[in-house]
Amino acid sequence: MLSAFLTGFILGFSLILIIGAQNSFVLRQGLMGRHVFIVALFCALSDALLITNGVAGISIFLNNYIDLVSDWLFGISAIWLTGYGLLRLRDAVIGKSVLIAENSSVNGLASTLSFLSILTFANPHVYLDTVVLIGSVSQQFPDNNTKLAYVLGASIASFVFFFSLAYGAKFLSPVMQRPIAWRLLDSFIAFVMFGLAIKMTYIAGWF
Repeated sequence: MLSAFLTGFILGFSLILIIGAQNSFVLRQGLMGRHVFIVALFCALSDALLITNGVAGISIFLNNYIDLVSDWLFGISAIWLTGYGLLRLRDAVIGKSVLIAENSSVNGLASTLSFLSILTFANPHVYLDTVVLIGSVSQQFPDNNTKLAYVLGASIASFVFFFSLAYGAKFLSPVMQRPIAWRLLDSFIAFVMFGLAIKMTYIAGWF
């Protein structure tokens, strides 16, 4: 149970750290002090919903086609994780990443949530991460209890990240505008992805 929870938490946290419009917008709201709690809660709940659907959807699919696709799914996940890790390693070497607050004229709560919905649900990368990748990795856990622990770990990672980013924006912004901070962070994420890829490859029986 603890292993499943930690796997979900580490994977979820690693994936969500990627610089993007959503994270930049949350940072901006934190710096401006506008709808901070609602914005963080919306992002975290959205992730939790997508993660839950991803794990449940993959499980239902595999229950029908387990003998045909399970090993290949683990193998494809390993390839995906490796590629993801290489991208982060490349960013760590280049060192061009910085987190800058997104400029926006969005002020009201309704317009803020509408804009945030577009940033969240219109981004195909969100579905690849939460539904495909997190859902696929969940299949290493054989029973519903460990899957639930895995989902909780990944979901709690989103809550920890978004609330930390929103409320810690004034402290995080100067640090995360330094390329060296992102180099260290990207390096850590890369090695987490490589470790998970090796585990997926082993489960798939590829070595």
